Amino acid sequence: MKQRGATTQEERRGRRATGATQGERRGDGRLEPHKESDGVLMKERGATTQGERRATGATQRERCRGATTQGVTEMASSRVRAMAGAAAVAAVAGAAQQVSSDRIMAQHVAAAAIASGVGVGRDPEDTSSSSCRAASLYRKLSWTPTSHKELQSAEQRLLKLLKTPYVKRDVDIGPDPIAKAAKSQWFGGSAPAKSRYLNTISFESEQQQEGLPTLVCVHGYGAGLGFFFRNFDSLAQRFRLHALDLIGWGLSDRPEFPCKTTEETEIWFRDSLEEWRKAMGIDKMILMGHSFGGYVSFIYALQYPQHVQHLILVGPAGFGTPTNRLKEFQATWTGAFANKVWEWNITPQSIIRSLGRFGPGAVRRYTDVRFVQRSQGDQLTETEAELFTDYLYHTIAAKRSGELCLRHIFSLGAFARIPLLDRASNLDVPTTFIYGEDDWMDYRGGELTCKAMKQCGEVLRIPRAGHYVFMDNAAGFHSAVLHACKPYWDEKSRGGVAMEIDERAFFRGERWAADGQPLLVEGEERFWPKKMRGLIKDETA
Repeated sequence: MKQRGATTQEERRGRRATGATQGERRGDGRLEPHKESDGVLMKERGATTQGERRATGATQRERCRGATTQGVTEMASSRVRAMAGAAAVAAVAGAAQQVSSDRIMAQHVAAAAIASGVGVGRDPEDTSSSSCRAASLYRKLSWTPTSHKELQSAEQRLLKLLKTPYVKRDVDIGPDPIAKAAKSQWFGGSAPAKSRYLNTISFESEQQQEGLPTLVCVHGYGAGLGFFFRNFDSLAQRFRLHALDLIGWGLSDRPEFPCKTTEETEIWFRDSLEEWRKAMGIDKMILMGHSFGGYVSFIYALQYPQHVQHLILVGPAGFGTPTNRLKEFQATWTGAFANKVWEWNITPQSIIRSLGRFGPGAVRRYTDVRFVQRSQGDQLTETEAELFTDYLYHTIAAKRSGELCLRHIFSLGAFARIPLLDRASNLDVPTTFIYGEDDWMDYRGGELTCKAMKQCGEVLRIPRAGHYVFMDNAAGFHSAVLHACKPYWDEKSRGGVAMEIDERAFFRGERWAADGQPLLVEGEERFWPKKMRGLIKDETA
């Protein structure tokens, strides 16, 4: 028993020594009192493990802090590099615009900047290639399949149908006088308004004679200069020809629409056209506008008659007066709702955008019906229809801007809120109205305007043509334009022009049947439901 007690006492001493050693191995370097039990040893071992975990956690936190600091530093340096790249691109593009107003040149310079390693068109906070791939994927998955580049490509393909060479450029017209100066993000100051540009094509060659008059073509609502693609080749032979996209449409600048009233809207379009004339260096011009473009051309001629040699209004909007049937329709519940939708400024373009990827199909069905199946005149060929449909869709679906003028300029039924007929007595410019025989715009508004004007006026109507008379019957339209502009060629050229005019291609005012009675023509409203016919113009001619 004594031997066993001694052995036990020695074992206890050994255990105490072992516990002291384990206590010394703790991470915090402190010793705890050891008890003569296995539970004490387990506690000591747990304490040691806990200390190791604390040390490991502290190390991991330091690593995370270091990684976070490094990430912030990298993000900051990336942001600085991106800002510097953007500034470099802006400087290069600005220099290109100073050298020439041609945006093609600016694009070449920007492409050179990209080749040199500057990130153009990327997110300033992420200049990685993955962001570019993400942006490309976003465009592919976008609900509305259009972009500025798509519209550029569509216009270029459509104009390849032309045989006459032309020059394309973006004409700088300066900042918007109506829009407020944009507020700078730095120090609460204000930055100068952004300069605007108008997309323009010009047909001027060295072979042209010096005595040719200048003709400027202005498109209608929701359209672009490409709508005249069937007319450029013929007109370019007899005029110094220019065509432009109005501000907010086509490939022209599409700023935020700043206007709140009818007067502001008229000034916005009118003065942008005047700034374009100044930039182009044109003193006098024959101004030709279609539909809404005719409205803009008319108010321009009222303000700047000294620069308008002759005014040609093709199916112009704003000269008609509301019909009795339209007033009756507006008194109904349906008419009141339609008028409310109009006042909400829900434009045809916004409807096409809301259709998303079904939008191109809807536009294609419209062009097939309007310009092929039920064309009043010469149908579009298969190639023309395909290219024109593509151009029309991208023009409509692009960023909204000029289209928002609709409710400011017109009331329901496309009647001017400030009728142009009431201002006709102030117009001091020779004017020719051209209507398609089936035009849904009432030609009698043009006749009343001619009677009220100070200068001579004439109304020409072209058979086998509707509102888009220059597409439906291009040959008849060309004869009518040449007829209107005969006084502006010199004697040497006048003989050749006279030979090109087919007097049978158009008629003046009413058409009369053999019995001396007016020949009634069913216009484009035949495509509308029966209940809607007569809302725009009276059925009696």
